[in-house]
Amino acid sequence: MALFYIIQEGVEAVPTEESVEKTLSIIELIGSGGTAGMVIIGILFILLFVALYIYFERLFAIKAASKIDANFMNQIKDHVSNGKTDSAQILCAQVNTPVSRLINKGISRIGKPLADINTAIENAGRLEIYGLEKNVSMLATISGVAPMIGFLGTVVGMILAIFELANAGGTIQMDVLASGLYTAMTTTVAGLIVGIVAYMAYNHLVVKTDKVVYQMEANSLEFLDHLNEPI
Repeated sequence: MALFYIIQEGVEAVPTEESVEKTLSIIELIGSGGTAGMVIIGILFILLFVALYIYFERLFAIKAASKIDANFMNQIKDHVSNGKTDSAQILCAQVNTPVSRLINKGISRIGKPLADINTAIENAGRLEIYGLEKNVSMLATISGVAPMIGFLGTVVGMILAIFELANAGGTIQMDVLASGLYTAMTTTVAGLIVGIVAYMAYNHLVVKTDKVVYQMEANSLEFLDHLNEPI
């Protein structure tokens, strides 16, 4: 350990220990929390992995669902106006998006009352929305559960700290309390981080899904308006 000497006039040099700054890596911080802390951190890590997987899987699916040719509806209306419903259905099958599937459902009902066509499109739309929102609710669950698990680690860590303090024979030593305090603090931070990530991911997917739903509604209304136009 490094030593330095304080030299004053008429006074002998006295060796003094230099203070050394301690550092603690994330891995060491997690390991310092003991078995209980590592178990809770492991659970939170799994929840974070699940949340990120759901987020990216749904994000790519929603982006794919929102892609549609700007000229799609014009082509559909031309086919329908010319009585080429088969060609219109083939075009819908080639595009294969939520919007095209709704339009395809409406085309298959052409010849029936407009109210029946509207009902068929609405029913198909509910199924499409359900498919878009698949597993998204799990993100909301994780955003609420993760902080609670972190707080559970806080309680466990404080119990361990109090237990060690009770067995210390009245002598308070920080190294005795360290393990429980590490468990309390690290699990709380980890739980909040996972909860924040899941909450932001959930809200972002909700916004993206709402845009696709609006796109479905707008194109469905455009199709129904075209059917309602006088020939």
